[in-house]
Amino acid sequence: MLELAAEAERVSDGWFSPRYRGRLDPTGIVKGWATERAARRLAEAGTVGVSLNGGGDVQLLGSPGAGRPWRVGVADPLRPGGLAAVVSAAGVDELAVATSGTAERGDHIVDPRTGRSAVTDLVSVTVVAPRLVWADCWATAAFAMGSREGLAWLETLPDVEALLITAGDEVRCTGGLADRLG
Repeated sequence: MLELAAEAERVSDGWFSPRYRGRLDPTGIVKGWATERAARRLAEAGTVGVSLNGGGDVQLLGSPGAGRPWRVGVADPLRPGGLAAVVSAAGVDELAVATSGTAERGDHIVDPRTGRSAVTDLVSVTVVAPRLVWADCWATAAFAMGSREGLAWLETLPDVEALLITAGDEVRCTGGLADRLG
């Protein structure tokens, strides 16, 4: 897990960090890593169609039945109880959906460059990727970057799509996200 955290820090140019105030703190990666690992163990044990939710982040493997894709609702951070989007795993055998933001836990995302709460124009970033460990890290890093830089960076990552929502209720998406909605 620590090697993955170091890789996430490298790929994000330091916007994701496994450290807090100079000390090792892997809490930003452990939830996604553990949830994905548990989902893969269930699949290896013979479970057909795995959907495992770890604190709102989801790892999907296989499908719930013939011709039925998994679907994951993305909470609207500005309208409690509402949905901002529905992500579909149609056509893929593995998909992860992870959201970072302030709606559920307040200002808990740290800007690793300042050591303080990340102050950006965003209220949430949802990342869709094959692996939850990366989706979770990339959502956190993009949130800390802000909408403009975060979206541009996410567009450079292979097999990654994202939905960003600003405090001003603007919705910004990566170019291929529409293919994952439904």
